[in-house]
Amino acid sequence: MTVDIRGHEVPGLVVPFHLRSEAPPLARPIVYDHQLPEVELPKGEPAGKARLLLSETLANTAWRQRECVNLIPSEMTASPLVRLASIMDPSFRYAEHRRSEAFYDDEVFYYQGTRFIADVERRLEAELSDYLGCLETETRVISGQMANMAVFSALVEYANRADPKAEPRRMRMVMNNHIGKGGHLSAQPMGALRDFVARDPRTDAPAVVNFAMRDDNQYLIDVAKSEELIARYRPELIVFGRSMVLHREPVAEIRRFLSEQEIDAVILYDAAHVLGLVGPHFQEPFAEGADLVTGSTHKTFFGTQRGVVGSRFAEADERYDLWEALRRRAFPGSVSNHHLGTLLGLLFATYEMRAFRDSYQPQVVANAKAFARALHDAGLDVQGDPTLDFTETHQVIVRVGYGRGYEMATRLEASNILCNYQGLPDEEAFTAAGGLRLGVSEMTRFGMREPDFVELAGLLADVVMHDAAAAGPVTALRARFVDLQFCFGADELGGELDGLVAFLR
Repeated sequence: MTVDIRGHEVPGLVVPFHLRSEAPPLARPIVYDHQLPEVELPKGEPAGKARLLLSETLANTAWRQRECVNLIPSEMTASPLVRLASIMDPSFRYAEHRRSEAFYDDEVFYYQGTRFIADVERRLEAELSDYLGCLETETRVISGQMANMAVFSALVEYANRADPKAEPRRMRMVMNNHIGKGGHLSAQPMGALRDFVARDPRTDAPAVVNFAMRDDNQYLIDVAKSEELIARYRPELIVFGRSMVLHREPVAEIRRFLSEQEIDAVILYDAAHVLGLVGPHFQEPFAEGADLVTGSTHKTFFGTQRGVVGSRFAEADERYDLWEALRRRAFPGSVSNHHLGTLLGLLFATYEMRAFRDSYQPQVVANAKAFARALHDAGLDVQGDPTLDFTETHQVIVRVGYGRGYEMATRLEASNILCNYQGLPDEEAFTAAGGLRLGVSEMTRFGMREPDFVELAGLLADVVMHDAAAAGPVTALRARFVDLQFCFGADELGGELDGLVAFLR
């Protein structure tokens, strides 16, 4: 028996009581006197609680790093070098600074003992600028969401530069990817965009228009229809990038249209999920016409957990004022202490990315394509364009049934396969999620290749389609891949790594 819920057929279930927990998907009991059980916290002396926590920490780390296959596309294990660097001095320090005209436009630091980390920051900016193909980067933001928020704040400051004492206006219109079509939360009116976009007087809703999507592939932007929307609404800001990303974004096409129509819009490419794929093996947003690129540095990039903003504006450009506003909105606008240990770790991670990108990036894409094909061949409903092997990135998206995403993700976790459930473009809300979002980047870095992902696809399909218990086979598979690849080892580092370890004893 099946039941129709808003046009979707779901398995029906006859229950002895109406709206109890046995009811079908999307029916939830809301009972007057029901309370969730309290989670009991540890009791006893601090030392005893510390021992318990240490034991739990070791167990969790062993489980995640030795027994589980991690397919969460927004996660990446950092190398031993990066992890060690992130807890070294100056991880507990401050290094606030800003450029001052009174000091010959030099960066003025407000604390002493900062010469080392100041040099680290300059090196990181140079390395990331070269990696992204841009002129300057801001590295003090500590997340991708903060990076976007700093951009939005800077755009408002820039728009009001002619009369900074007046009540500032917000951005009149923004174009982005809808969150239900995979758009980033940080670029939504409910997210970081909230305080920086005006309200449309015709609808009293936030002044945001979404890219049109293709009818034959809801994961691809319909360029022609989106150009019509741009001509009609003339947005001040266009935001590319998604959290559910299978294909390239049409940056070059939209830049060309803006130039032809003389529409003065800023193009922001949010590379949070694909920062570690940026380059000739995937997409080069600055070369294609982006003005700014933001991202978090720990998804496909090699860590640590921070953010970055890159800019193409030269000092002679009118919009260099926007970049200077962005620097102000980073500090003091967004951060004071910006986690100096992870800044140092990120510089090491960037060296690793630049050293290994030409072997790592194509392997990620090849693994994702092999994984997607194998899941499809096993009978699962893989999303995306089959002529492109369903994906051009690290992500693979599988439809598992309306409202069944959480159930399937939980079932997979019981078999030590970690992913996240996802609302798909034709589903009305996250509560109806019928998809799984899978990413291959972390396991690629642990050494898995195409045949290994084909093997994994069979195990995953058995769990989803046949309710198999696969924890044993999954752990056996993972046991073959426990050493991180695409990172510096003893040959490159010599005895210097031992020197870092010695300080922790």
